[in-house]
Amino acid sequence: MPYPQSAPTGLGQVAQQAAQVLYQHRLVSTRQLHRLVTPHHTRTEYLRRQLHTLREIGFAGVVGRRSTGQTELLWWLTEKGAQAVEAVGLLPTRSYRMSPEAALGPLQEHTLAVVESGAAFVEHARRLGHECGPLDWSPEIAHYYRDEARPGEELCLVPDAVLNYVHAHGKQRTLLTYFVEVDRTQMTIARLAQKLHAYAAYHDYAPHAPSAKGTRTPRRQATMPAWRYRYPAFPRLLLVLTGASEERLARRIADLRSLAASDPGLASTALRAGVTTLDQLRDRGPFEPIFTPVLGGAEPADAWLAGSLARVA
Repeated sequence: MPYPQSAPTGLGQVAQQAAQVLYQHRLVSTRQLHRLVTPHHTRTEYLRRQLHTLREIGFAGVVGRRSTGQTELLWWLTEKGAQAVEAVGLLPTRSYRMSPEAALGPLQEHTLAVVESGAAFVEHARRLGHECGPLDWSPEIAHYYRDEARPGEELCLVPDAVLNYVHAHGKQRTLLTYFVEVDRTQMTIARLAQKLHAYAAYHDYAPHAPSAKGTRTPRRQATMPAWRYRYPAFPRLLLVLTGASEERLARRIADLRSLAASDPGLASTALRAGVTTLDQLRDRGPFEPIFTPVLGGAEPADAWLAGSLARVA
């Protein structure tokens, strides 16, 4: 469940929670909102009433989408709704604003697939007694870095989502952080493999320390990688494939592994990277052996990716 809070809108708690989820994730279907916000309700009528209240007061917009022979409603926050969420001050401010054109545009399916991937973690955390809620992943967080292979350029790594998950085993609780990349079979395998380079470069990037003011002393490279300022451990990378048959996705996984294995630039990377399908993630959950390591042996692993390192970081 999203974290409860009071808000100056006069809305009920479910409407407020739905507004938070829409603000964070930009475009969400009624079915997804039901699974994330009101899973304790067997039917969606109450949630639908709350969503239509958001629409009536100008906080939410909606478009229809044909799915499995039926029309599914997709929701987003208007500028007015986004400002109301921002006024409460409990969520990181996001500059992105959805529009009817964007909601119906080419990124619609990709946005929904990212939400679906996060929802799979939420549902299985609920079942397993772990912690992962609808606000525990954030889409498209920028990570700036430089790559020795491209000197002079400041590069930007933008995962589809950064997801936090608390794994509980007895009294032991472990915070796991993931970079999530969703591929709907829209890009070539070569381009997908190239993303591995970006993550490997970000892992190794240590920014230069600034020179002392008024001196000509050359800047020294920092001893601490940039990612350590944001994460206690480097996030595991999960690639989630969808948008094609299981047979085609299996071929893409094999091709990705083959391309990565033949790339000398990835031979010593310390990435923990695994690839699976959205159906596997949704049906079996992240802590079943559904992830094929991108590097190293092909033995399936769960989301710990314990055996997926080419070398230990």
